[in-house]
Amino acid sequence: MTIFKIIDEKKASGKVKKVFDNIKKERKIKNIPNFWKTLANDPETLERTWNSLREIMKKGALNPLTKEMIYIAVSMTNSCEYCIRSHAAAARKKGMSDKMLKELIAVVGMANETNRLVESYQVEVDDFLK
Repeated sequence: MTIFKIIDEKKASGKVKKVFDNIKKERKIKNIPNFWKTLANDPETLERTWNSLREIMKKGALNPLTKEMIYIAVSMTNSCEYCIRSHAAAARKKGMSDKMLKELIAVVGMANETNRLVESYQVEVDDFLK
């Protein structure tokens, strides 16, 4: 259950309406996702988060699909179902196939397993890796 009520996009005004309109335009969606409607309880946080996300997720040295897949991987490790589903949907729009998602899940699972083994065994980092 959410701590704050979601802000109905039909009742949004000012900064919130401006950000909502921008999200719909840039994401090519008709409805504002609950994440943004919840953040709208604090218009400054809504605007800052949207602007930061847009900046980070745009094409750069990494393409947008790769960035979405990294986002999914981190969200899986952090157990954020909302983020997994949101970014999986975005990645699918950018070309991620079921086969790619399955491989990503395998990599995330393996990385988490070996990370825990390294930490449990307290493996010292090899000099050639430094």
